Amino acid sequence: MLATLRDSLSFARKATPARVWNATQVVGSYLLSKATGRARHAGLPVALAFEPTTSCNLRCPECPSGLRSFTRPTGMLPAALFQKTIDEVGKRLWYLIFYFQGEPYLHPEFLDMVRYASRRGIYTATSTNAHYLSDGNARRTVESGLDRLIISLDGTTQEVYQQYRVGGKLSKVLEGTRNVVRWRKELKSSTPRIVFQFLVVRPNEHQLADARALAQAMGVDDVWFKTAQIYDHQHGSPLIPTIDYYSRYENNPDGTWGLKNKLVNHCWKMWHSCVITWDGLVVPCCFDKDAEYRLGDLKTQTFAALWQGSKYQQFRAALLKGRDQIEMCRNCSEGTKVWG
Repeated sequence: MLATLRDSLSFARKATPARVWNATQVVGSYLLSKATGRARHAGLPVALAFEPTTSCNLRCPECPSGLRSFTRPTGMLPAALFQKTIDEVGKRLWYLIFYFQGEPYLHPEFLDMVRYASRRGIYTATSTNAHYLSDGNARRTVESGLDRLIISLDGTTQEVYQQYRVGGKLSKVLEGTRNVVRWRKELKSSTPRIVFQFLVVRPNEHQLADARALAQAMGVDDVWFKTAQIYDHQHGSPLIPTIDYYSRYENNPDGTWGLKNKLVNHCWKMWHSCVITWDGLVVPCCFDKDAEYRLGDLKTQTFAALWQGSKYQQFRAALLKGRDQIEMCRNCSEGTKVWG
């Protein structure tokens, strides 16, 4: 509870008149669009996700990076492209997550980019498999000003952990976590908030209580239990949990599996945030992992031009007209985190 309060205060301290006004514009235009069925938009994003790299050291079975199944190229985010975008939107941007696909710490300038955004008063977060949280990287992480560090746990024993985190070592995850906890204490820093994220699948669903106990013993602030997206779920999967509360899917009367959520013809994400791939493509959200729905290219456009451009407006209008007509949106399971 105390960690959540500190984190909320940290987020609130990022408020400026420009960010509050921008958020007001975004919320207002979204509510008006939802009420009228006509796409209108004002302001710039409240939140952004930047992809440092598509490279990854693990081979997780439901991850395009892990499966090496992308059709788009693998590469590293150019620092100049990142800085140019932050310079354009930073005064109104409130939240920035350095993650889409891949392992952020594989990017040699990753923590420099975190520092660049943090110094502009933006709330920063990342998600990592923690295999590169060496003593040096742990110290630099704390010094960078990163506000939230999400560490993928997914098992409290090596035998269970490796069933999803293929090629990973739980001992490296725990060692990296201890390094960050220690440096945060030694540097007398209140950040980053350290979170264990536990992707609940059938092989690890019996270790939820163990994950909570491990976090408490290590000085980790929170545990988030996240439901898993299963790509080919229609005929079931050995990864779908038996605990219904932690599953995005339900067993239909005919024996097939389907999404629990009901599609509605609007989506808040299309108004308040987007994802930027390592090579500057702007895509609607984190479900577009292979960048099929490209709404702009920051190598050739300013962010403001594409955000308010006809292609983006057409996509928002299509959502309001019929979300089930967009393949990516039809398969959206709106993944949730369950606070630990």
